[in-house]
Formats: sequence, structure tokens, C-alpha cells
Amino acid sequence: MPNFHRFALSKAVVAIAVCAVWLSVFSLSARAAEIAPFVGDYIGSASVEDVDGTSTPRDMSVSIFETKNGFNVSWRTTTYKLDGRVKEQKFSIDFVPSGRGDLFSAAMKRNVFGHEVPLDPMKGEPFVWGRIVEDTLTVYSLFIDEDGGYELQQFDRTLGEGGLNLSFSRFIDGVKSRSVETFLQRK
Repeated sequence: MPNFHRFALSKAVVAIAVCAVWLSVFSLSARAAEIAPFVGDYIGSASVEDVDGTSTPRDMSVSIFETKNGFNVSWRTTTYKLDGRVKEQKFSIDFVPSGRGDLFSAAMKRNVFGHEVPLDPMKGEPFVWGRIVEDTLTVYSLFIDEDGGYELQQFDRTLGEGGLNLSFSRFIDGVKSRSVETFLQRK
């Protein structure tokens, strides 16, 4: 092959490599821009409806912020039981781009190579992922029980005037067992 063709071929390879790097950087910044409208702290309360028709009051808060490689969603619920007990739960999950468009992987633990990876649902751990579609950030949590049944939780957080509209649903083996709809005010 003449030197001219080798030179032209090597320039083409370099140009392709530069374009690939540019596209990956652009893709990551585009993903970060998608979360930007959701970033903030939100608070609210609601009555959670169970499948049996009873409802339980809850206070709720969520904090969404950008991280070095993606974003974090942290939320807290405080449940007020009829017998006077108060139960508080806190969760915090980092999300990173999955390489599949608007889907984000949960980065909940580190593997032996130090990479952040999702938990293993076959070990009783929740498998969590998220997505952003237009003005809604959805977080899914899948649990597989010892008998092979499953529970799926879905948190839809949709941008609204002054905050987020929260829609939560829990499904056990495909049957809705709990749901809540409320507005969380931006702090």
C-alpha cells in the first residue's frame, strides 16, 4: 500500500476515534442535562391506600441531585400507625447511564473490580433501575421472594408547578396492593 493511502487511512481512523470520544462525552452531558429539571429537595404528605381500602397517613420527602457519573435519588417516608407507632424508612440510590438511551442502572454496590453495579434479585436483594421520559423520572424496584414470586414498586415523579407529582404503586405477583398519589412541594 502506498504511503499516501496509509496516511489517509490513519487520518480516517483518528477522525473516527475523535468522533466516538466526542459522542460519548456529548451523550453523558446530555444525560446529566435530563436530570437537571428534577434536581432539588421536595416534601409532602399523603394517605397511602391499601388494597383492603384502609389508608395510613405518611410524610414524604425526596432529594434529587447530580453526581459525578449520574444522579442520586434519596427519599424518606414516615408512617403514622393507628396504634400510635411511627415508622421511618430512608433510601438512597445512585444511578448511572446504562448505555440504553433513557435507562439508568442503579449503582448500589461495587464489584471486585471497583465498578458500581446493581444488586442481585436472585439473592433477595432489590433490582433497581430508572428512566426519564419527558417530564417524568420513574424508579422501579423488583424483589423476588423465596418462592419465586415478585414484588414490583414503581415511583413516578413528574415535574409540576412548584414541585413533583408523586405516583407510587406496589404490585405483588402482578396484582396492585398499594398506591399513593400526592404532590411534593419544592423546598
